[in-house]
Amino acid sequence: MTVKKIFEAVCGTLAGLALLGIMVLTFFDVSGRKIWSHSIPGSLELTELLMVVVIFGALPLVSLKGEHVVFDSLDTLLPRWLQKIQQSLIHLTCATLLFGLAYLMWKTGADIATTGETTAQLKIAKAPFIQGMGVLCGLTGLVHLAKAFWPSISADESSEGGTL
Repeated sequence: MTVKKIFEAVCGTLAGLALLGIMVLTFFDVSGRKIWSHSIPGSLELTELLMVVVIFGALPLVSLKGEHVVFDSLDTLLPRWLQKIQQSLIHLTCATLLFGLAYLMWKTGADIATTGETTAQLKIAKAPFIQGMGVLCGLTGLVHLAKAFWPSISADESSEGGTL
């Protein structure tokens, strides 16, 4: 099994399980409200935390597969060799920004861990989620860095993503 397949499996499983958790939680919360007039305490907090996991767990996969929104109206005017340079520069810029964001999130998570900040109702520690966001942004940065130097890493080499 290649590193790419392991990467896809881990990130996909993480995002998929969090989404499944949201669906199950919502089902029981709404059912409880309608049938017994009683919702699950803290369900909104849990849903918010699971949404963080879904979004940031899927972010590396979106970048790996090139399924983000791309504005390519000028591509027909540029020669192929210049498009390749442009793509590499875009991936390097994305990698730099994502590494910066990863650093800031990791640092913020560490600061929040020091103060012991938790969610309001369920008292779940926020730091692991914020630091997890940082790790996943760092992984996404690595994807863009790799794609800057090895464009063939894309899952679908004929397309670099959706088009506007």
